[in-house]
Amino acid sequence: MLFSSISFLYYFLPCVLIIYFCTPKKFKNIILLLSSLLFYFYGEPVYILVMIGSIISGYIHGLLIDKYKKYKKVFLITSITISLGLLILFKYSNFIIDNINSIFNAKFALLNLALPIGISFYTFQILSYVIDVYNEKVAVQKSIIKLATYVSLFPQLIAGPIVRYSDIEKELSNRTHSFENMALGIRRFVIGLAKKILIANQLGEISNIFLQTDETSVISYWMYGIAFCLQIYFDFSAYSDMAIGLGKMFGFHFLENFNYPYISKSITEFWRRWHISLSTWFRDYVYIPLGGNRVGKLKLLRNIFVVWCLTGIWHGANWTFIIWGLMFGILLIIEKIFLLKALDKIPKIFRHIYVLFVVMISFIIFNATDIRQAIYQIKGLFGINGETIINSYTLYYLKSYLVIFIIAIIGSTPLLKNIIEKLKQRSKINKIINLFEPIAIMALLLISTAYLVDNSYNPFLYFRF
Repeated sequence: MLFSSISFLYYFLPCVLIIYFCTPKKFKNIILLLSSLLFYFYGEPVYILVMIGSIISGYIHGLLIDKYKKYKKVFLITSITISLGLLILFKYSNFIIDNINSIFNAKFALLNLALPIGISFYTFQILSYVIDVYNEKVAVQKSIIKLATYVSLFPQLIAGPIVRYSDIEKELSNRTHSFENMALGIRRFVIGLAKKILIANQLGEISNIFLQTDETSVISYWMYGIAFCLQIYFDFSAYSDMAIGLGKMFGFHFLENFNYPYISKSITEFWRRWHISLSTWFRDYVYIPLGGNRVGKLKLLRNIFVVWCLTGIWHGANWTFIIWGLMFGILLIIEKIFLLKALDKIPKIFRHIYVLFVVMISFIIFNATDIRQAIYQIKGLFGINGETIINSYTLYYLKSYLVIFIIAIIGSTPLLKNIIEKLKQRSKINKIINLFEPIAIMALLLISTAYLVDNSYNPFLYFRF
């Protein structure tokens, strides 16, 4: 079940909210847990057992680590082995077997297991809980209901952000509900929904058109690169907005996951603003345990290399993702060694261009089916494939989607947010904004619904995760 679906918006969510707020406080976690399991069962009837098994494993290992401190390292290793073992089995088994067959000319049969939706997200959440219990950063959770609610919480189950147990530990036991939080939650959710339906999906359409056509030109490759960059930002950030909004409705406060990454002036800054929950997870649970930057230069380079190799692999079982991750790792190493100092000496506009160009190239690789396709598309940006600069086919779609491109480019910056905040500083204008904001939110909801009823293009990019 997708957040951007009629069944979720007008059936599942209203029913859950009504039951939840009619339920006494001590039973609210049970309602959330049952709702979350139903939400997951709707899309993954069989693989819900994998998630339940992962939760039980995390719960038992947490108790064992807390009770038998002498052997807690053994229990940590077994917990990590089980969690990562399930992730590798379902997500990477075909990739591993296929590469073994290619290298050794073997003929091992592929397992062809379907990828359980959200397994990368809930695996990392369980791992962070168990590791934090091991490091005594959080108290062990003795209620399996509360731990299962944390892991399976449907607002962030299938598309993140990666919520750490420490972030909502207190709210699992005692959270407040208010009309203000509900209003803020609805506002944030609807804005995310509109970003997904009205912007990301439209950009997805144009990306898909250029991937399928033979009528390519140099400009079409640039249109595709820019469109996909904007699509993936609006899609990913939209789901984070919807998750944060839903969390507020139920009394949870999830951390921000995107902070206008396309205004960055370096790749280092970009990764402080992009998918923050993922980059900080790898920082805290991989990079720092390896020694972080408090080691020699060679080990520092090793640490960065390991983290970005794993970051690429986390995104999918394909060499394109690994190269995508390693590309960022190499750039971050180069920036750390000397490039950041050089960038500080040039005008901001050129730093922005550098970041946007590198990110566009990276996402062309990210979205390619294989390395050969990625190289072909990158060559197309520079006319190396022999296409004309522009043709009538490209011109038609450029005119058709120009408004969406402009809206998306402006929307990917804090320009509108800053303008509204400045206007709100004037009391009269602030009153007008407060009056019309609910109307605008309702209008966005109705327009988004109309698109969904019309069976608009509505892809779910998180299937690969």
